[in-house]
Amino acid sequence: MPLLERPMSAAGPPQGARPLGGERRAATLDGGHTSRPRPVYLDLFRIRMPLPSVVSFLHRLTGALMLVFGIPLLLAGVDASLASPDAYASLRAMLAHPLAKLVLLGFAWAFFHHLAAGVRHLLLDLQVGVDLEPARRSSVVVFVVGLALALAVGAKLW
Repeated sequence: MPLLERPMSAAGPPQGARPLGGERRAATLDGGHTSRPRPVYLDLFRIRMPLPSVVSFLHRLTGALMLVFGIPLLLAGVDASLASPDAYASLRAMLAHPLAKLVLLGFAWAFFHHLAAGVRHLLLDLQVGVDLEPARRSSVVVFVVGLALALAVGAKLW
């Protein structure tokens, strides 16, 4: 009998059938549980993204973080530094704190990773390195370049 013509049963899966997601049950919006099993592909703890997708995800994340936090902080710093010589001196003193340097290092890594991943995405749009192995190599290059440039900035900061 074809799949679509099988009679539907309210009792659940056929006897002896194992649920796809093990014994876990799917949660409903009101906090209860349904009798349907959770599919394996929706188990977020078992999903393993390949390296190119991690680079793409971090590209989006760093872009959003720089847009929401980086640009306003940068503009506030420029505004404070141009207000008066005393405001500039207080900004320099604040940025000399080790925690502030760590935040600056994080923003430097976000910027350099976003830049390198953006170049990688432009090359992929030009059909350069779209095969599996070159895509993986370019992902590693993005990580290495982003970390190396951030470490160079970190060496300059400290």
